[in-house]
Amino acid sequence: MPVSFRELTMIEVREIVRRWQAAQRVREVARETGLDRKTVRRYFAVLDALGVSRDTELDDALVHQVASRVQTRALPEPSVEREMLMEHRDRIAAWLTQTKPLRLTKVHVLLARDHGVDVSYATLRRFAIDELSWRMKKPTVRVVDAPPAEEAQVDFGKMGDVYDPAAGRVRALYVLVVTLCFSRYQFVWPTWDQTTATVCEGLDAAWQFFGGVVQRIVPDNASSMVSKADAIGPTIVDAFADYAQARGLFVDAARVRQPKDKGRVENQIAYVRESWFAGEQFDDLEHARRDAAAWCRDVAGARVHGTTREVPRDLFEREERSLLGPAPTERFDVPHWSDAKVHPDHHVQVLKSLYSVPTRFIGKKVRVRADSRMVRIYLGTELIKTHPRVAAGKRSTDPNDYPQGVGELAMRSVDALLARAKQRGANVGRYAERLLGGPLPWTTMRQGYELVRLCDRYGEARVDAVCARALEFDVIDVPRIARMLKLAIAGEERAHDEGKLHRLSSGGAPRFARGADLFATKKEGER
Repeated sequence: MPVSFRELTMIEVREIVRRWQAAQRVREVARETGLDRKTVRRYFAVLDALGVSRDTELDDALVHQVASRVQTRALPEPSVEREMLMEHRDRIAAWLTQTKPLRLTKVHVLLARDHGVDVSYATLRRFAIDELSWRMKKPTVRVVDAPPAEEAQVDFGKMGDVYDPAAGRVRALYVLVVTLCFSRYQFVWPTWDQTTATVCEGLDAAWQFFGGVVQRIVPDNASSMVSKADAIGPTIVDAFADYAQARGLFVDAARVRQPKDKGRVENQIAYVRESWFAGEQFDDLEHARRDAAAWCRDVAGARVHGTTREVPRDLFEREERSLLGPAPTERFDVPHWSDAKVHPDHHVQVLKSLYSVPTRFIGKKVRVRADSRMVRIYLGTELIKTHPRVAAGKRSTDPNDYPQGVGELAMRSVDALLARAKQRGANVGRYAERLLGGPLPWTTMRQGYELVRLCDRYGEARVDAVCARALEFDVIDVPRIARMLKLAIAGEERAHDEGKLHRLSSGGAPRFARGADLFATKKEGER
C-alpha cells in the first residue's frame, strides 16, 4: 500500500518539469527530489500527453496545468485494517522509537491484547514501513568524482572572532566554501551570518570567481538552504529553490550527520581556517573577502592537491572552465515565501503589509512569494493575484477584487463619486462639486453618496431642480436637500387631494386643464 497521498506544491511540480526538460530519467529525479518513482512517472506521462517540449517556456500556467492533470485523480480508500492502525499510530511510533524499542512482533501482540486491534502481522509490518519508515534501507552515496563542471559541494564553517568596525563590536566570522569536485578549485566567501540571502550572494560571488555555473550543488543541511532534513527527500527552502531554478542549478542536499556525502568540501574548512584565517588582521568584511579570493587563487588554487596530484587552478582552466554554464549578470532578488489566510476584508498580510485578493478566495489559505518588486499570491499551484511590493504598514488594494459596486466605496474615490453625480443631472453634478470641493473631501463623502441615493428615491429631475434652487441660496447641506424634497412631495400630495393640482401622467401625451381649442388663433375676417 502506498504512503498517504500528498499534493505536491508549486515549487515541487516546477522542479519535476524542469528536470524533465533537462532530460533526466525517472529514477534520477526520484532519487534527487525524494519523490516516489510512480509519482515522477505520472508527471512525466502528463508532460508527454500535453505535448510539452524540452524548449517550452516553464511558467506558472504550465506548472498549474500539469499539476491539475495529475492531482485530480481519485485516491483509493484505505482498508479497515489500515484505518484501525492509523488510530494507534502515535502509540506504535512510541513503541518503535523509545530508548529500548520493542520488536514489531511484540507490538503486534500488545495491539491485539490491550487495544483490540485484530490485524495480521504482514499488515502491521507494511504500515510500520509506510507510515513510520521502520527499518528503511539507507541510500547509497556515490563517492566517485563528478565529471568536469557538473558538481560543486558547499559548506559553512566558523573561522573565529573578528572585530567588526561597522557594528563596533567583536563578531563571529563565518565562511561559505564552494569546492568544485572535479578540479578541487575552491572559493571562500567570508560573512557575518548564514541566511538564505547570504548564501545566494556568496554563491553568485563564487560563479563570478569561477567564470560560470556548475550543474549541481551539494550543500549541507543549513536552515538557510534546507527547511526539513531527510535522508531521502529533504525539503529545500522555497527561496533557495527559487535561486537554484533561476541559476539553472540542481540541489542535492547531503544527509544529516553524513559528512562523507560532501567530503570534497568538508575537510576544507579546517584548511581554510589554518591557512587563510589564522594570524590575519582584516580592516572590514570587504577586506576579508578580497583577501580570501586572492588566497583561493594564489595559494589554495596554486598548490598540488594531495588527492588529484594536480594544481587545482591549472586543472580547472584546462578541463573545466569551458564546460561551465554562463555566470549570472544580475543580482538575484531573494524572495520571501510565507503562508497566509485571506481575511474577510479581502486582504492577506505579508511582511507587515496588506494585499487584496478576489472575493471568492476569502477564507482560503494561500502561499505568497514576495521579492523587492512584486508580490505573487498562489492557491496551490495557481497564481491568483499579483501586486507591486509596498512598504511595511502600507496596503495594495485592487478595487476589482471587491464585489461589483463596492470597490469605489471601499477605495473612497472622490472622482468616481463626482462622475456618478454628474450622470444624474447638471445641477446635481455642480452641487456635488461644491460639496466635495473642500480641503478634506473624505469628510463629506457620506453626504455625496446620500445625494446620489436621493436621485433614486425622488427622481433625478426633482433632485436636480432642488439642487439648482439650493445653489442659488448657497445651501450646501444634503440633509436639508432631503427635507426640501420631502416637503415638496408632501405639498404635491395635499394639493392633489384638495383638487388644486393635477399630477402629470407617467406616459402618453401631456394633459391640460383646458381644451386646446381655447388657445387657437382666430381666422382672418373673424372678430
